[in-house]
Amino acid sequence: MTLTNHDLVELTAWRRLLHQQPEISNEEEDTAAAVVAFLRDSGPDTVLTGIGGHGVALVYDGAAPGPTVLFRCELDALPIEELSEVAHASLVPGKSHMCGHDGHMAIVAGLGRRFGRQRPARGRVVLMFQPAEETGDGAAAVVTDPRYQEIAPDFAFSLHNLPGVPLGEVRLKAGTVNCASRGMRVRLTGKTAHSSMPETGTSPRLAVAELITAFPGLGSETFADDGFRMVTVTHATMGEAVFGIAPGYAEVWACLRTRQDDAMASLCQAAEQLVATTAAASGLDHAVSYHEIFVASVNAEDAVEHLRQALDEEGISHSEEALPMRASEDFGLFGRSASSAMFFLGAGTTHPSLHNPDYDFPDDLIPIGARVFARVADNLLG
Repeated sequence: MTLTNHDLVELTAWRRLLHQQPEISNEEEDTAAAVVAFLRDSGPDTVLTGIGGHGVALVYDGAAPGPTVLFRCELDALPIEELSEVAHASLVPGKSHMCGHDGHMAIVAGLGRRFGRQRPARGRVVLMFQPAEETGDGAAAVVTDPRYQEIAPDFAFSLHNLPGVPLGEVRLKAGTVNCASRGMRVRLTGKTAHSSMPETGTSPRLAVAELITAFPGLGSETFADDGFRMVTVTHATMGEAVFGIAPGYAEVWACLRTRQDDAMASLCQAAEQLVATTAAASGLDHAVSYHEIFVASVNAEDAVEHLRQALDEEGISHSEEALPMRASEDFGLFGRSASSAMFFLGAGTTHPSLHNPDYDFPDDLIPIGARVFARVADNLLG
C-alpha cells in the first residue's frame, strides 16, 4: 500500500468534511461532485457520473488484459438528527452520516490515490461510489444502468464498519451475510362518520389493532435457521387528528425479513392473506405495496477466499462470529453478475451503534480498509 501519512491526513479531513455535509438517498449530487473533485488528480482513465442516479465510477486501467475488480462504497447519509459533540458534526439539520458511509468513501478514495500512482499490472480497478444504499434503490439502479456494462466486474468487493466488534478486527464468511427485507405498506379504506355516530361509518380501528398484533406472529424459526422469517411493525396511522370524526382510513407499515430470497415470496403471500382476511372482516377495502426492497447479500466462496488471503497477509484478525446479520444491504445485487463478497470491519466494542444519533465513523479504520482492498487488488491484478 503506497498511502503516505499526508494521504491519511487528507483522507481523514475529507471524511470529516463529508460528515458535515450529508445528503440522503437520491439527493447525493454534491457528494458525488466532491468525489470527482477529490480524485481528479489521481488521473482515472474513465470517469462515469450520474450512474444509477448520482453514482460515480472511476476506472484505473492496467497495462495488460485481465479481470475487472470493483470496490464499492456508498454516498448516502440518513434522515437522522446528529446528537454528538464532535467538531465535524453535521451542519445539515435532520441529516447525518450515522452509518459510516463517509468513512467507507474515504477508504475507497484511498484506493484512488494508490492506483493513481501505480496502476494494476493487468485488468482494471473500478471504484464505485453508489447512491441510495439506505433505501435499497441504489444498487438496483446502478446495475440496470446501461453504462454499467462498460464496467461490469468479474469480482466485486465491499465493506461495512460494525460497532460491537473490536476495533480493526474483521468478520467474514461465505454464504448469506445480510438478510433480504422489504417494507410492506398496507392501506385500509372504509367510511368516515361523525364521532357521535360511529356506527354510520366503517372504521379501520379493529383491523389496525389486529394487524399490529398479528403481523409479528408470521415470523418463524430462529435466526440460526435458513427458514427464519420476521415481521416488524414500524408505523401505523388512522384517521385525522381531530375529535369529531370517526376514522375511515388507516395505514400499517411493516418490515418483512428473511435469511434467504426464496423465503421472502412465501412470507409476502402470508402477509397479504392476513391483510385481506382482516380487511374483509371489517368491511374494508385494502391495498398493499412494497418499498425499500433488499435481496439477501450472499458472499461467493472464491471472493471470500481472496479477502481471507488479503487479511492474513496484512495480519488482520478475522472470524465468522456474528454473521449473518439481520440487517439488510443492497450490495447483494452486485453478486448477481459477479463473484462478490463483503466484509465487516470492527468499529469498537463500545462504539455507538449504527443509526444511533451519536455515532461517528472511527478514522483509524481508513488505512485498515484501504490496505485490505489494495492487497486484494494486487493479488488479483498484480
